[in-house]
Formats: sequence, C-alpha cells, structure tokens
Amino acid sequence: MRSRLLRSIAAAAAVSASVTLCASDARALRRDADSMKQKIDAINRFGLRPSRQGRRTTLSENELNAYLTLELAPMMPAGVIDPSVAIPGPGRVSAHAVVDLDAVRRARPGGSLLDPRALLIGQLPITASGTLRAMNGVGRVELESAAIGGVPIPKVFLQEILSYYSKTPERPSGISLDDPFELPARIREIQIDRGQAIVVQ
Repeated sequence: MRSRLLRSIAAAAAVSASVTLCASDARALRRDADSMKQKIDAINRFGLRPSRQGRRTTLSENELNAYLTLELAPMMPAGVIDPSVAIPGPGRVSAHAVVDLDAVRRARPGGSLLDPRALLIGQLPITASGTLRAMNGVGRVELESAAIGGVPIPKVFLQEILSYYSKTPERPSGISLDDPFELPARIREIQIDRGQAIVVQ
C-alpha cells in the first residue's frame, strides 16, 4: 500500500514538473519573441530617422527563433512548417524547415520517372547551411550544403523549392539563391557571430 502511494506521488510530481517546465519554456519563448519584435521596431524607426552616431542592435539566436515560431510561422506559405535558424559561428548560418515536397513536384509537371525529384514525396525536413555576407547595404548568401531528410541534395533542388515558396505577383520566379539583396532600414552591415547577429545602421 505504501509503495503504491509513493509511486502515485512520484508520478504526480513528474507530471507537475513537466507542466511547470512547459509553462516556463512558453514564457521564455514569448519573452524572446517580444524582445525581437521590439528590436525590429527600433531598427525600423532608426531607419526612418538615422543619426550621425549610428546604431548597433544585437539579435540572439533564441530571439530569432522565438520570433519565427510565434510571429512569422503563422504567415509562412502553406506547406512550410517548423522553421528555425542556427548561427554556429562567425559568418555562418543554417536554416531548417519541414516542407511539403508534393506541392513543389506538382508545380513542375512533366518530369521523368527517373528524375530523382520524383522520389521526394510528402513532408520532409530540409536543412541548408552556408555563409551570410552583409556589407555596404547589400547582403549575399553563399550556400555550402543542403539536405532533405538527411540526404544531401544539389543546389538546383533547393533552388526549385525556394522558387516555389517565394513566388509573388511581383516576382513570379521567386527568390534566387545567388541574387544579392538590399538591406532594409538603412542597415549598413550585419555581423554574424556565434549565437547572434549584430545589425549595424
């Protein structure tokens, strides 16, 4: 009887601890997302009224991912799930998401049965890593590797997926991995260091 009571108490304590940890994680996620939102607002305000003194804003990896999860994920295209980024070291970035590859394949009809893309079906995790260089108001990503479900894929596969999900009426071909892009809000430089990015205006 006593051992059964002890097991029940232990189980209740474990459940209580799990609920507490989940609530704590949710609060931390919300706090980081709110911090990121405030920093983005400040960057945009400074971009409208810059000063000679300049401004530096540090964005942590946790803040970036919390903002992606709580603010941007609901606005992602249908078929893109659980996006996240990592900043493993100076100049280096990686991205992860689960993507609906059936939708991408349907948008490219006429492929051969021998086409490797015909084997990519369902929702699979995609990862990509490379370097980000952002100086003099212009950014450029240099892809180093990409994989679907842990299997390496060539750059052209990743480009097709990116093109499909980034199409807009203004850009019917979507975004190109090789295209440089203008930094917004008068950002002059983004310094990438381990676990953080420093925005220089």
